[in-house]
Formats: sequence, C-alpha cells, structure tokens
Amino acid sequence: MPDAKNNVKPKIKITINKKWCKKCGICSAFCPKEVFTCDDFGTPTVKYPEKCIKCMLCVVRCPDFAIEVEEIKEKVKKK
Repeated sequence: MPDAKNNVKPKIKITINKKWCKKCGICSAFCPKEVFTCDDFGTPTVKYPEKCIKCMLCVVRCPDFAIEVEEIKEKVKKK
C-alpha cells in the first residue's frame, strides 16, 4: 500500500527458509501478483519482489511456515 504522505510504495523483503520449504508450490500458486517462480526441482524463488502487495497469502498458506514477508523501513534523511 502506498504511503499517504509521499505516495511511495514501501519496499518489501520476502525470505524463504530453504531448510523448512518442502517445495510444494503453494506460495507461487496462491500469489495474486506472481512474485514467485519455481525452478525445475520445485524450489521457489522470489523473482519479482517489487510486485508484492503484502497480501500475506504466501505466508498464511505455506504449510511449513517457511516464508516471511516484511516491510523495509527506509531511513528518513534529516535536513
């Protein structure tokens, strides 16, 4: 969601815990913005983090709790 003050979309960091992930593909199947892609072995990767709308469907649907989505707070420069 864009920031109301300066109309800038916050940056999102998506982390996939490869040790916990069982490569089921649920994250990529439920993502409405197609942020994830899977390689030939089914391993998900975050290909388009800028498309993320932070709907959290990947986090909620992941049966292994292997995905974390967080907003990156940018430091505001003081004048």
